Amino acid sequence: MSPPAASWTADADSAGARLDRFLADRMPDRSRSQIQGWIRRGCATVDGATVKTGHRLRAGERVELEIPLPAQAEPFPEAIPLDILFEDADLVVLNKPAGLVCHSGAGVRSGTLVNALLHHLGTLQAGDPERPGIVHRLDKLTSGVMLAAKNPRAHRRLSDQFKNREIRKCYVALVHGSPRPGSATIESAIGRDPRNRKRMSSRARHKRPAVTHYEVREDFGFAALLDVRIETGRTHQIRVHLAESGHPVVGDAVYGGNRAANLPPAIVPAASGLGRPFLHSGRLEFAHPRSGAPLSFEAPLPGELKRFLSLVRAARRPGRSGSESA
Repeated sequence: MSPPAASWTADADSAGARLDRFLADRMPDRSRSQIQGWIRRGCATVDGATVKTGHRLRAGERVELEIPLPAQAEPFPEAIPLDILFEDADLVVLNKPAGLVCHSGAGVRSGTLVNALLHHLGTLQAGDPERPGIVHRLDKLTSGVMLAAKNPRAHRRLSDQFKNREIRKCYVALVHGSPRPGSATIESAIGRDPRNRKRMSSRARHKRPAVTHYEVREDFGFAALLDVRIETGRTHQIRVHLAESGHPVVGDAVYGGNRAANLPPAIVPAASGLGRPFLHSGRLEFAHPRSGAPLSFEAPLPGELKRFLSLVRAARRPGRSGSESA
C-alpha cells in the first residue's frame, strides 16, 4: 500500500510563503508541527526536490506531498540467507544479491536485508530504528559488496566516512556502445527528474553534486565493460551518469530505453531476460570504525552476470580487445 499523495501549484498569492505554512493552510486537519516533520523526512517536494520547512515558494512551483502511512512496527527477523564476507564485533560485510531490498519502505515490510540481519545477529541497535545497521544502500537490482554497522559507535564512524568521501566504492558495469575517451570523470549534479519522481536526472531544478570516474576494461564494439568508481553516493548515480553520457547500463529498464535491440541478434534474448542492470559493487575500501585499520573487500560477479558476459565476449566485434579478468 502506497502513501496517499497530494499536489498543488503555488499561485501568485502564495509567492513568498513558507512551505510549511503553505501546506498547513491547505490541510487544516493537520498540525503544523506534523507537517514540518513530514517535510524534514523528505515527504514533501518542490518541483521534484526535497527542501527545508522554511523554503519560500515562487509562483508556479509545484508542491507534492506523500502523506506517510501510520508508523510501522519495528522490523522483525526473517531467515533470509546472507553471503557474509567478513564480520566482527562492529560490522558486517556482505555480498548482496540482486533483488534484495536494503530496508522496509512504502509497500515493503519484509524480505529485506534488515530482516535478514536481525535474524543473523539476534538484535541490531545502530542508527535509525526502522533501518538499523544501514550506513549506505545499493539499489534493489544492484549486487555486490555492502557494509552494515552492528553498534551505534560503528554506525556513526562509518557514516562519517561515507559523508566525508573517505570510502572507496568500486563497481563493474557493462554499458551500451564504446565510451570515448576510454577513461573519464563525469561531474554532473543530479536530483529528482522534474517529469518523473522515480527517476533521477541532471535536469532537476534542485541538484546535489555527483562525481563518477570510469575506465574501459574491455571494449566489445557494441558494448564495453567498465571499472567505475564513485566519490559521491547519489541515488542511481552511476546509472544516470552513464545513461546521460550516451552509454546506459545494459539491462537498465529505467534509464536504458530500448537499447537492447542494438545488441547483436544472438544475445538480444539473453539481454532482454537479464532482468536487472549489469551493475555490481565489486570492491569496498574503508577504515575499520574502531581500530582505523584499512580494510578492503571484493565480491565476484554473480552467476547471471558471468554467463551474460561470456555471451558478450563470444559476440565481440573483430578488432576489439581487452583483458578478461572479470
